[in-house]
Amino acid sequence: MLALLAYIRRYRARYAFGILCTNLTAVVAMSVPWLLRGGINAIEGRHFERLPRIAVMIVVLAALTTLTRFFSRFVIFNCGRDIEYDLRNDLFAKLTALGPDFYQRFKTGDLMSRMINDLTAVRMMVGMGVLTLTSVPALYLSAFTMMTLISPRLTLATTVPYILLYVGMRRITRSLMERSLRVQEGLGAIGAKVQESLAAIHVIKAYTLEEHEAAIFSSLNKSYNEQGLALARLRGALMPMIRAAAASSVMVVLTYGGALVASGRMSIGGLVAFMSYVGLLAWPTFSIGWTLSIYQRGKASMKRLGEIFSAQGPVEIAADGAEAAMHFTGALEWDSVSFSYFAHNGGSNGASNGSGDAMNIPWALRNINVKVPAGGKLAIVGPTGSGKSTMVKLLVRLIDPTIGRVTLDGRDVRDLPLRGLRRAIGMVPQETTLFSDTIARNIALGRLDAAPDQIGSAARAAGLEGDLSVLPHGLDTIVGERGMALSGGQKQRVTIARAITYDPSVVVLDDALSSVDTETERSVLKSLEESVRGRTTVVVAHRASTVRDADEIVVLDRGQIAERGTHEELMARRGLYAELFQRQLLEEELANY
Repeated sequence: MLALLAYIRRYRARYAFGILCTNLTAVVAMSVPWLLRGGINAIEGRHFERLPRIAVMIVVLAALTTLTRFFSRFVIFNCGRDIEYDLRNDLFAKLTALGPDFYQRFKTGDLMSRMINDLTAVRMMVGMGVLTLTSVPALYLSAFTMMTLISPRLTLATTVPYILLYVGMRRITRSLMERSLRVQEGLGAIGAKVQESLAAIHVIKAYTLEEHEAAIFSSLNKSYNEQGLALARLRGALMPMIRAAAASSVMVVLTYGGALVASGRMSIGGLVAFMSYVGLLAWPTFSIGWTLSIYQRGKASMKRLGEIFSAQGPVEIAADGAEAAMHFTGALEWDSVSFSYFAHNGGSNGASNGSGDAMNIPWALRNINVKVPAGGKLAIVGPTGSGKSTMVKLLVRLIDPTIGRVTLDGRDVRDLPLRGLRRAIGMVPQETTLFSDTIARNIALGRLDAAPDQIGSAARAAGLEGDLSVLPHGLDTIVGERGMALSGGQKQRVTIARAITYDPSVVVLDDALSSVDTETERSVLKSLEESVRGRTTVVVAHRASTVRDADEIVVLDRGQIAERGTHEELMARRGLYAELFQRQLLEEELANY
């Protein structure tokens, strides 16, 4: 909630004006029964000449009440909308800055629920909630001041039901918060399940899992429904309590006030005015329960949003103008690097051997020492799960070393401005990501100001020229959500073209052509030679047959370097690399048979 106060302070001047209008509305509205009292007393005393002036004053005050109420609602509601706008922008910016470990803990559907439903709840709290929270005390203070001027004793008797109401409502406030939080969490779980199921709908249909998935969703929906009903029952208990307090106050006014009128200690005009004040307090009294519900729901939602804002991403190094524009030659080094997905990622160099013997945790990489000179070409091969992708993730700080360091031009990547580091490295990951836009815009994603000829040149270098000739609109073809209009190989080549357009110092191809056949892979890599000439290149591949021209080949096995050398040296050694190479040649021969 402290974080929310920072957003509220941005609009404190507008809030102050809105609250001022709210207080004016309360004061002016509570003046009308007082004039009504004077009018009835004038009729009772046969002073009819006073009535026109009183009537005009009532009309003027009613118009003024309408005007101030309009401004109070307009200003405060708009503040709530603006805070929601700011929160959504900051929340999205935070989500884009967080690392992969965060997205392993939170599901996409749940995050979407927080971005939509929780933000709406917060907006209601800082909009309608603030309006009601500021207007109710002003209305009560104005009304009880006027009521006290009419009859202090009757006012004191009337407040007893409200005091009892306050005591009762304090008991259920905490339960409102807890149940609101559970409802929001349940809604997030439903959103996550829907998103997950729709994203994998082809798998669900292929394995006839419709009934199984429906059963899981039904269970989540049932739990959410039960939590919602529990919250509704609690909210429902508020209204009878509030109505009972209001009805009790009316009963006190009629019985005790009637007795005061009968004894001559109160005028009929005073009793009518007193009843009017009690009537004007009916809505503020009823709104207390609703406001409490809004506040507790908003508080629960802000707690859920706080989990995102407090999450830690990669530590960003502030860049001055010189650092932001610095140029990298592309020299790379993995210096005694060990990494575990299950260890605290502190980046310590404490265990220099990187063996992990002192820590009983599984290692994805162990004691990796590799140097790549500027403009050199490194190939990383090995069986599935050997740690190839983990090595290249360390380059762009998607993860940080558990032990050791990774350097670019001799500088630890953790000491470089994050934006500058990632601007220097063009990475084509295993999993292709395309946006529902044209092929050209997907290629120019990293450099939005790229000229059409740059985009076309990158597309040719990535081996897309033949595909573009058969697509309906060439580079202007819309690829659909997640690139569903393209084949797996075409999507991979679009992402390669994107990396070329990015014009980085280092090009990383992380198994970037796994969806194409060996012959196409060789053709694309050959066409890439001109584009990557002079740049440091790191190629990760399952196929040893496509990396024979690398300056150095590193063979990983179970997170460790099993072999290293050139293609000829490794083949002569007749080890794991030679075994992988011979096996792949056999697979290619069988595929062509």
